[in-house]
Amino acid sequence: MNGVFYEKFDRHAHGEGLKGHTTHYCAGCGHGLAHRYLADAINELEIQDRTVAISPVGCSVFLYYYFDVGNSQAAHGRAPAVALGHKMANPNSIVVSYQGDGDLASIGLAEIMQVAQMGIPITVIFINNAIYGMTGGQMAPTTLHGTRTTTTPDGRDVLTGEPIKMAEIIAGLDGSVYVERVALFDNKQRFRAQKAIKKGLQIQMEGRGFSFIEVLAECPTHLKMNTSNAENWVKENMVPIFHLGVLKDTGKEPWFELDRPNFIPEKLVNAIGGLPEKAPRFCQAFPKHIAENDIALKFAGAGGDGAQTAALLVTRAAINEGFDSTHIPSYGPESRGGTSYADIHIAEDEVLSPASPDPHVLVAFNAPSLAKFSPMVQNNGIIIYDSSVISSIPKLDESIKIVGVPMTLIARELGNAVVKNIVALGALQEATELLPEDSILTAIRIALRDKGELIPLNEQAFKKGKAAAALPRN
Repeated sequence: MNGVFYEKFDRHAHGEGLKGHTTHYCAGCGHGLAHRYLADAINELEIQDRTVAISPVGCSVFLYYYFDVGNSQAAHGRAPAVALGHKMANPNSIVVSYQGDGDLASIGLAEIMQVAQMGIPITVIFINNAIYGMTGGQMAPTTLHGTRTTTTPDGRDVLTGEPIKMAEIIAGLDGSVYVERVALFDNKQRFRAQKAIKKGLQIQMEGRGFSFIEVLAECPTHLKMNTSNAENWVKENMVPIFHLGVLKDTGKEPWFELDRPNFIPEKLVNAIGGLPEKAPRFCQAFPKHIAENDIALKFAGAGGDGAQTAALLVTRAAINEGFDSTHIPSYGPESRGGTSYADIHIAEDEVLSPASPDPHVLVAFNAPSLAKFSPMVQNNGIIIYDSSVISSIPKLDESIKIVGVPMTLIARELGNAVVKNIVALGALQEATELLPEDSILTAIRIALRDKGELIPLNEQAFKKGKAAAALPRN
């Protein structure tokens, strides 16, 4: 067996017996030949230790069970983006994005177009069997007219569009340097396919640019044909639509010479706006009075309320204290006048899930945010809201602590409505004692270190918010 393949395939019968040496592909499936030709090319070019194969969802996903190379599995359609990341992180690697037609030509259309146009040297092997093979036999973008699928039981017709010709599209992009469409239905075509796959890898090795090899492949299972008839079907029905041959071969000179990026911590910290020195710590212990070892918070408001900035400041303050903390912003279509939000987690050891669907603490800057998220707050949780703009409070569990602070009013009195999010942080600190006052103020000062003239105003806004939250309430 070619050394690029594992000696046995543990996925099948734990690698024992005959099944440990067979793939999962159906009899007559084109993926098997494509795998063979890719493995042969990797072996002949002596690049096994440099190769990274990216396989997404679909029939191609199990490539990593068979190839003894670097492997990454990508989400459906995202293989080109993952491949690009691998290539940029390790420019000397040989990166292969191995994708099916439903994956590449449908959900992944944007990814393949953008990566191809960039022209970075990666190699894409595109298996076109004109069907969503693995996920139930639905119509794919490449499905031919008249073909019966689970989503076109009467056959694809004009209302479901024309078959998309990916090789022609990629060839029309300036970033691609080599595009060829091949087939597998006879020995002559198989030889051409083998040669094209090897050439696509060779071009990448030479640093010349982006290569795309489309392989017309049989899917006897969904065609409901035996292997011989499936091969004839591809020849007689697919080839007249998807013409074989080289669509582009520019002969571009080698150009890709990129140093491997460094990951020196000091440079990384400077790049993301941190400080080369450690921030001071003020916490004596994790704030277990809120939750045992992982606290979920949600900041929500309209665009311009500063919810995202406030959330990020809390996250940075928590990290400065040595805790694990995550911040996920969500900018919805209604962020102007509706609600957008940020989820935060602060964990004593490690955040296991960064989303906050049922937060311990909610900070709401407008009425839609309070109405939407307050029912999700856990019992014994805390809600802090802007009483300047929110006049009614939803009926909630009596164990939830509700603190209204006129954030907008205070900010306007200070002469700058923008700092209402800092007012909110002061209120948060007073109402929850999540982190010490100096922890949050330090994060604010670090964020404003290049705009020192704004620090006094922000510190004042924080103090005002803290004082307002401390006032007795009815």
